[in-house]
Amino acid sequence: MHIPDGFLTGGAALLGTATAVAGLSVGLRRAAPTMREKDLPLAGLAAAFFLVAEAPVVPITVGTQGHLLGGALAVVLLGPWAGALTIAVVCAIQALVLGDGGLTTLGLTITNLALVPAFVGYPLLLALRRVVPVAAAAGIVAAVCVLLAATIFLAEIEFGAAVRIDRTAMAVSILGSYAVIAAIEGLLTFLIVRALVAVRPDLVRAARKRVLA
Repeated sequence: MHIPDGFLTGGAALLGTATAVAGLSVGLRRAAPTMREKDLPLAGLAAAFFLVAEAPVVPITVGTQGHLLGGALAVVLLGPWAGALTIAVVCAIQALVLGDGGLTTLGLTITNLALVPAFVGYPLLLALRRVVPVAAAAGIVAAVCVLLAATIFLAEIEFGAAVRIDRTAMAVSILGSYAVIAAIEGLLTFLIVRALVAVRPDLVRAARKRVLA
């Protein structure tokens, strides 16, 4: 879901940059008061894990590929703000070092992968946690975030593509592929969170009875 340089218009890329800057500014302000001492090393480990987990990619169609996203798991473990910042760092490393996605479109990538889980996924997680175990809630949220990010990605392509593409074919390819990825990521998130809650619930921010967001 990383977008290469030159694939979108300058206006679309600028809008993505503005959205990412605004969202990450909120995250920076709100993360500091809620950070625990163990969160910094946990964030580092999480970033390394997501870099590896997102490495396997499957080409889908022109301009993008399919891969796990990891944003929902990050906010479950670290909270919405530290989780979003962690995924944003991962996206930046992927663009700057690994060449995965463009620099001009980095803002859109951060919006899709980091801000969607923080601003949409985490409130949904807190609501679901009232009626189902936190691991099940996390799995559902992970799947929802993947599908929502894919939908937003298609909207970005629809309104900001700088090249001629078959939008119908892309929509079918993206939504079909990411429906499968959503199911896989939802299951993996559920299993990881369930295992952590069983042995180290203190590492799962969303498992706390009182969640500081």
